[in-house]
Amino acid sequence: MTTQDSAAVTVTGGPAEGADGAEVTARWRSWAMAAVPADRAAAEEGVRLAYRSAGLAEPERVVWAGSPREAVTLIRQGTDFGASVRDAVRTAPWAAERRRLHEELGATGWSGHWSRTGGALWDSTQALVDRIRAGVLDDLAGDDRAARTDIGLVLLDALLGQHDAPWLAALHSEGSALAGPAQVCRSAGWWWPFERTAVVCERPVALHRDEAGRLDHGAGPALEFPDGFALCAWRGMPVTRAFLEELRTLTPERIRAEENAELRRVMLEYYGYDRYLADSGAKPLHKDETGTLWRIDLVDDEPVVMVEVLNSTPEPDGTHRTYWLRVPPRTRTAREGVAWTFGLGAEQYEPLKET
Repeated sequence: MTTQDSAAVTVTGGPAEGADGAEVTARWRSWAMAAVPADRAAAEEGVRLAYRSAGLAEPERVVWAGSPREAVTLIRQGTDFGASVRDAVRTAPWAAERRRLHEELGATGWSGHWSRTGGALWDSTQALVDRIRAGVLDDLAGDDRAARTDIGLVLLDALLGQHDAPWLAALHSEGSALAGPAQVCRSAGWWWPFERTAVVCERPVALHRDEAGRLDHGAGPALEFPDGFALCAWRGMPVTRAFLEELRTLTPERIRAEENAELRRVMLEYYGYDRYLADSGAKPLHKDETGTLWRIDLVDDEPVVMVEVLNSTPEPDGTHRTYWLRVPPRTRTAREGVAWTFGLGAEQYEPLKET
């Protein structure tokens, strides 16, 4: 799926509850996954509001970066930004709002509130944050340990803009001290507040995820920023752009020659297990009335064992669809494999016969 932005609206009120709370949480999710250009005017207004709410003078200037990678580069080169004011802009108001809500709701109430708001957004958003941090480190530092330490500290000093949505969904309410960070979240990407300068990032221009919410795209970057910083992935697994390009010309021989077991699995998934079996001239291990059992032996990895089954219900055009079911390597018969998918033993599985 490709994530698109929704119209920016102001979220007001207290803790999200019920149907209205679900709608509010959905809005925060849309901002967290937005992949369209930033609303720079709104973001800069949010930055200045965050400074004022913290009792600080507004920054002398706001510098825009095309991605977190470019922002880190600017910050490492910058000499006139002043000291970080992250604690005043983010940490202190965050802690105050969390303490207020915890006292208001109690431990049990807070737990339930978090699960309905920020907790519902946390896993998918944090996965993106972790991948972006790893991508910036790899691009800018490689294997240089000292550089990785320095860059890692800069990354940890960031406010996450749109990716702060989980905490803001739980903590922000009308009139709170988090109004500034909330406006940046609705309008832009990561940002760094310093005494004299605020560095703010553009949002991604492309974001592709699978149904499980993992980064996933076989035709190019799964996450891409306007300056060219990009992350490639297949069903959540990091891969290179060159690897993706190679997928289009795969052969069974190339798949067998791949030494990296994880990459070989990606190749098989992309190529298709059924196609691989056919093109490899594979022979079935076992066949009965439930289906056909196939096995693909892989070097330095467990074998792929699958049952080929034919759907008894015809499609609208009268054909019968074939399904491939991955089963444990120890499977020895087709019946045993099909039974396993239902959580049964082979002796317990008795499919209904059509009349």
